[in-house]
This record gives sequence, C-alpha cells and structure tokens, in this order.
Amino acid sequence: WFKHVFMPPWRWRLSFPSDVLIDIEKAAKQSESQHRGELRFAIENSLAPGWVWHGMSARNRATQVFSNLRVWDTEENSGVLIYVQLADREVHILADRGINRCVEQAEWDSIAHTIQNEFHGGNYRAGSLKGIQAITNLLAKHFPANPENINELPNRPVIIKR
Repeated sequence: WFKHVFMPPWRWRLSFPSDVLIDIEKAAKQSESQHRGELRFAIENSLAPGWVWHGMSARNRATQVFSNLRVWDTEENSGVLIYVQLADREVHILADRGINRCVEQAEWDSIAHTIQNEFHGGNYRAGSLKGIQAITNLLAKHFPANPENINELPNRPVIIKR
C-alpha cells in the first residue's frame, strides 16, 4: 500500500523515457509483420491506494487493462497485452482466447519472468525488447502472418495515469 501511495506520478519516465517508448513501438510494429497477433504494451506507475487496500493485485489490474484497452477486440481474438506495474515491479502477459488455445499460460509467465529479471537490473529497454521478441517467436509459430495482415490495435505503448 505504502509503495502505491508514495509512487511519484512521473516515475515511469525514468524507466521508460521517450526513446525507449519509441523502440517499443517500433518493435511491436515489426513483430506484428511476422504474425497475425496484436500487441499492446501498457505501463502503470501504481494502483490507486483504495484498490490496493481492498486487495487488488497487479494481475487483476492487468485483466482490467486488457479489457479497457480492448485487446480482446480483434478479428481472430489474437490480442496480447504486456502489462508493467512499476510500484510492485510486476509484469503480466495476457492473451486473448484465440491465442490461449495454442499457447499455455506458463509460456507467457516465463516471458514475463524474463522481462522482470531485466527490469530488476534496470534494463527496461532490453527487457521490453526481449519480451516482444519472445512473444513474436510464439505468435509466428501459432499465428503466422498472411497477406491481409492488418494492424487492428495501436502499437504505441500506453502510459496509464490516474
């Protein structure tokens, strides 16, 4: 609770300055050229103190963000959310039902763990790009690109502000 209350609203800029956000956006765009999935990358400093007080976890919040950003709203149900919550230093990857038929949650959790390990070392760019590349490899295997590979969701990372 304490971490969430006292997290400065500008904290995300230290970990994800504009050049890192641009690299993430480029990586998402390049990734989506190799498969039919749609990536969204969301960063949130902290949760509202009342939410934490009432037991909301970063995982629960990731599910809300998945819905709020309409990651589920793709033609083939092939959206994937990478959710970064800085106060708790957690990363969660959620995939829509079309992808979850082919990819086990354990694989997403493994990628999230790889990203978190890089973040713990202060390597936010490297962690983000490694995660996107690992997701690209999975999606290219299960949802290879086709000639009509349209971009259904924005590639720009989302900064969630309260």
